[in-house]
Amino acid sequence: MTAQHPNHRSTRLERTPDPQLAGAVLDDIDARPGSATSLARTVLGAYVRDLGGWIAIADFTELLALLDIPAPSTRTAITRLKSKGVLHAESRSGRAGYALTEPALAMFARGDPRIFGFRQMAAGDAWRLLSFGIPESERAARHQLRRRLTAIGCGTVSAGLWIYPEYLAAEVAAIVTALELDAYVTSFRATDPVVPGSLRQAAAQWWDLDNLAARHRTFYQRHRDILNEPTERNTFARFTLMLDEWRTLPYIDPGLPNEMLPADWPGPASVHLFAEARQRYLEPSRHRVRTLVEKP
Repeated sequence: MTAQHPNHRSTRLERTPDPQLAGAVLDDIDARPGSATSLARTVLGAYVRDLGGWIAIADFTELLALLDIPAPSTRTAITRLKSKGVLHAESRSGRAGYALTEPALAMFARGDPRIFGFRQMAAGDAWRLLSFGIPESERAARHQLRRRLTAIGCGTVSAGLWIYPEYLAAEVAAIVTALELDAYVTSFRATDPVVPGSLRQAAAQWWDLDNLAARHRTFYQRHRDILNEPTERNTFARFTLMLDEWRTLPYIDPGLPNEMLPADWPGPASVHLFAEARQRYLEPSRHRVRTLVEKP
């Protein structure tokens, strides 16, 4: 990451980050879990990749119908995903359909370790501090930077100083570069932070732990009965709805070490629940999708 003095002045006019450049690196964080667009993205990442990255329009519509998404909402979701560069129209064997773009395939590949392999810091693991002084001419990019840092689990020490686990360093660097802000940013690897009061108190100030705990509890309460489901036809819908809600949690949860979390932290319960459900239901759900799209 290129570093420059925070007081560096820019004579450029205010610039809006190029959505095509940013979109290729900064994964879409706008879709609300449970919405047609979010569920379409989840189906693409979990199942259409497994099919080779292409699906007929009729089959895609039928899959989303199993999730109670009506055809008009599916068409709207497809339009949005095309505009974001996730899909492009492609016909095969006389059937109209859509294929995942190369940036979308890379996006889903980046997300796999996060979604399917929850990371948590251990005592003594390194931190990364990000310091920036971004001029007013770049305020649109500055807003996007703050928004994206929050979305991947970074904490706010102060307006221009952010903290996150060292294992998020590559993701943060990609965001900074995509927004063309390298010239205004300096990062530091750090260990053993010294804070007023306790680390637990500091974490509660740097992250919105109350909201994060509520998200974990809601997820667990909504899906805790899934392990009682038989591996049958309805497994696809139940697990996909669970996956769609889960996939945002490992992004906003940075995986803080236990000594920085409240004693009754609900994260481990939801992490364990999803891990068990994934092991039990992901492959049967993929088999259900393959059976549907390969039908005569």
